[in-house]
Amino acid sequence: MKLKSRTSSLLVVGMVSLLSPAALPPVQGQEQAPNRREITLTARNYRFAPSRIEVAQDDLVKLTVQSEDVAYSLTIDEYRVSRRVPAGGSTTLEFRADRAGTFSFYSNLTNDARHAQMKGELVVRGR
Repeated sequence: MKLKSRTSSLLVVGMVSLLSPAALPPVQGQEQAPNRREITLTARNYRFAPSRIEVAQDDLVKLTVQSEDVAYSLTIDEYRVSRRVPAGGSTTLEFRADRAGTFSFYSNLTNDARHAQMKGELVVRGR
């Protein structure tokens, strides 16, 4: 009698481990969890550094912009993100890079004509 219940218990444990998601092979076409990318841009002397950032499509991007002198902003039209960066301070914006391509980012402030020269590009590599 004891042998039968022990065998039944082993069968149940074996069946549960077979049904565990970790034991199943990935299904083709199943999406993986997105990567998190943390990037810091420095704004100084009316320039962004680096002026080119690269991520993969579907990355969750956390972009921190730090000003080392005056107030700036960072705008990426295609992702509908725009944040003001206080003088000597920083701001963070987050978005999912869901479209492949090359997108401009810039400072949209107009209080000084030098803001118009602040440009960079976000490159989103396709899957």
